[in-house]
Amino acid sequence: MRKHLGALTRNVAIYGAGDVAVTAVGFLLLPVYMRHLSQEDYGALALLIGVEAITKIFFRWGLDGAFMRFYHDRVTPEARMLLTSTLYLFLLAAAGGLLALGLALSGTLAAHLFPEAPDRYLPALRLVLINTFLLTFTFVPYQVMRLEGRALAFSALSFARSVASVTLKFALVVNAGWGLTGFMAADLIVTVGMLPWLWPWTRPLLGPVFSTAELRQCLRFGLPRLPHGLAQQALDAGNKVLLNRYVPLSGLGVYQISSTIGQSIKFFLSAFETGWAPFYYETARTPDAPVTFSKITTYGVAILALMVAGLTAITPDLMRLLTMGSPWTGDAYADAAKIVPLIGLGIACQGVYLLTSIGLNLTSQTQFYPVSTFAAAAVGLGSGLWLMPAFGAVGAAVAFLLSYVTLAATAGALAHYHYRVHYETARLLRVLGAAVLAAAAGVMLPALPPLAGVLVRGASVMTVFIGLLSLTGFLRVTERALLSRVVRRLAGWAI
Repeated sequence: MRKHLGALTRNVAIYGAGDVAVTAVGFLLLPVYMRHLSQEDYGALALLIGVEAITKIFFRWGLDGAFMRFYHDRVTPEARMLLTSTLYLFLLAAAGGLLALGLALSGTLAAHLFPEAPDRYLPALRLVLINTFLLTFTFVPYQVMRLEGRALAFSALSFARSVASVTLKFALVVNAGWGLTGFMAADLIVTVGMLPWLWPWTRPLLGPVFSTAELRQCLRFGLPRLPHGLAQQALDAGNKVLLNRYVPLSGLGVYQISSTIGQSIKFFLSAFETGWAPFYYETARTPDAPVTFSKITTYGVAILALMVAGLTAITPDLMRLLTMGSPWTGDAYADAAKIVPLIGLGIACQGVYLLTSIGLNLTSQTQFYPVSTFAAAAVGLGSGLWLMPAFGAVGAAVAFLLSYVTLAATAGALAHYHYRVHYETARLLRVLGAAVLAAAAGVMLPALPPLAGVLVRGASVMTVFIGLLSLTGFLRVTERALLSRVVRRLAGWAI
């Protein structure tokens, strides 16, 4: 058990280190971007991110998941070459055709998405389509690194990509004044530049071979994930498209900034998910796998609860800090302070979904994924139709939260039916109670300057949260010893 947790923790730490550093730089640059991108630009950015997420699903046909599922089953180099070559040849034809169609219809799509200024955002839309097509062929090298335990190589390449992207965006948006077009051009330039570095991981798996039987098996696994993925993207991208019907592009821009801050929790999830999938496939082969999954769920929920509590407490100060000296002022930021915690809580529910839905993958019952995601999309979009006309962006955030609550509850129940994991209910309830009280303690602190408020409220939430868990007997002897070592080490670094 301890060996399993240690391996997962090391991988998450390695995978997440680059993301944390780049995320910190990205947050520091937010006030800079907000001086060079208008509220309308941020509204258009929200829609372009949605386009990228949806086209990524269409371009990949669910075959990235199939590659991870069957890679270890193909034990010889020849079998792995047949698998990879078959997928690449199919995707080259299928995704290439979709790209050509998308570029041909891009003018019509821009007029539909950006009726206020379609010509202004058309170049950025086309850059997104081309970049997403090229990214289709990068899942193989990245997943090989994950499946073979090359966490350092994965993290180094991901970090290099992120640093290059941030640097280019700063140069093209701030220095060159290219606006949103420069924002998207930076991503495309970095993708093209990264392809030669990824080629050594891909080349040994490619050859002049193709198998229709291999393709059929991969499509049987991957295609049920396609509607699931589309419905899942409707939870976020569809939410923003629907909101665009009820608020101007500038209002959508405020929602996008708030959503960016609220989804900061997702950077932990991205690191965790990267190490989680290979881990649970390997751990499932051991006799104590359900117990291991139960423990990790408890720890994962504790981390997510702490992050949401901290985000809730610091949001007003953080918003004041980010908007100091920015032309983005007005009553909209009162809404932003409400939106951020709602989005953060929704992302935490996505984390619960990642932790509890693994039974569907382990038992190859992927056909049930669309059940949960379609239910979540129906709840999210349905409640949005009712909430957004009356409450605008705040209503969109509530709809977002409801959709992810539905996703976690439905997928968790279906997965538990096919793969039994007995979760630690009592400990989970103590975690949630401690998080609520810790967030309240942070919010009730007196008014402080923005930077001091972020630091003091964040520290207060962590102290209260850990203290309450200790008082209620949540931490076991080994966990208390581990926590004590971590605290002493952090204190040493601070001194």
